Amino acid sequence: MNSRMLNPRLYPELRRATSPDALFRHVEALFPILRSITGEGIRQTLDYISERTREFITVDIPSGTPVLDWNIPDEWNVKAATIRTCNGDIVVDLAASNLHILQYSVPFHGRVSKEVLFGHLFSLPEQPDLIPYKTSYYIRNWGFCVSENQKASLTDPEYDIDIDASLEPGHLTYGEVLIAGRSDEEIFFSVHCCHPSLANDNLSSIAIAIELIRTLQATDHLHFSYRFVFVPGTIGAIAWLAKNIGNTQKIRNGLVLSCLGDKGGLTYKKSRNEDASTNRYLEWLIEKEPDASVREFEPYGYDERQYCSPGFNLPVGCLMRSPNGMFPEYHTSADNLDFVQPVALLKSYNFIARFISMLENDFYPVSRYPFGEPQLGRRGLYPLPAAPPDITEDDADWPDQMSILWVLNLSDGHHSLFDMARQSGKSLQTIILATGILEKADLLDIHQFPAAV
Repeated sequence: MNSRMLNPRLYPELRRATSPDALFRHVEALFPILRSITGEGIRQTLDYISERTREFITVDIPSGTPVLDWNIPDEWNVKAATIRTCNGDIVVDLAASNLHILQYSVPFHGRVSKEVLFGHLFSLPEQPDLIPYKTSYYIRNWGFCVSENQKASLTDPEYDIDIDASLEPGHLTYGEVLIAGRSDEEIFFSVHCCHPSLANDNLSSIAIAIELIRTLQATDHLHFSYRFVFVPGTIGAIAWLAKNIGNTQKIRNGLVLSCLGDKGGLTYKKSRNEDASTNRYLEWLIEKEPDASVREFEPYGYDERQYCSPGFNLPVGCLMRSPNGMFPEYHTSADNLDFVQPVALLKSYNFIARFISMLENDFYPVSRYPFGEPQLGRRGLYPLPAAPPDITEDDADWPDQMSILWVLNLSDGHHSLFDMARQSGKSLQTIILATGILEKADLLDIHQFPAAV
């Protein structure tokens, strides 16, 4: 018999462990850093996470190292970048916005014609006030990103370009932390951490992951182990997979986290593995959320496409609010500190906390008195006692008599708590609390796996 400990108070403990302000402070602190897929900016970001968590490790992979079908690129760092008039007036300055530089721009110093310059400028004619975020990771080029209005103001025949950057052999760095539970089966969270000064597409998920790590590290009696990886997009996930092929066999459920701080409703993009329990859990949880939606898997988007590539086919989906590319602020200077909402950060954190609580408590109870209904009155369960003071309406509805009866009736070793919630129409947290009441009254045994047929 393989049993594990019910933890009905896990969700209340998780949701009380942080606040909107605590989450938003991480976004504010990380926003000024000029990040890319390699370089000092991403290392500064990983150092920030390490200073606020325990047992956080970083991994450096040298440039040129083969990782699956890719190779680690050269390391890029930039100190300054300007466009000046021939009179020396600065008209575009990296110091004014980290988005002004084309990511992975090669160094360049010299005077060029307006026509040549315009061939190296990137703007958004349909959003003339905004600076775009553009990259050139694998094609050597130099360039600047500017608003369309800035571009229109550049009317001189020549300009002086100064890009003080380096692109040379170095390292790609990613970070991770493993929070060990009683089982070596893992719940996997992946966050990309390579975007410069984009508050929603990058920093919202980093902030939420930091607070989840801190809370889980302070939580006793976790059944599953929890692995959080912070990787540069695409190449970082590929590098992590190349280094951890054996570890992927331990992943039971997983989520890529992104764009979790805007006002939009939650969006879950399903794992490629249609039968993944992650899909089953998230589809059920998200249908309870206002303005939420579920999207089918497609091999485009964030790093779920790496984890769900056919050779791995991991049970990993993607959790977002407004999906990538589906909101006008996406990959522009409008994805700033005003765009991210502290309350939305907390709601996203609480949703993931419910998911974790579900995973930790979704087992199979078996009634000790399956023949007829056990007498509840002599056990002090009819009527039910009032909710204890540490359980509030914000945590869950305290079980009513029907919740108790549903759990008792379905405790046959073939229905999990998740199944009970779906069949009864009660919230999962209410079913968890009801099961805890019945377990304490010695009316149930708890099993990790369904009973043998």
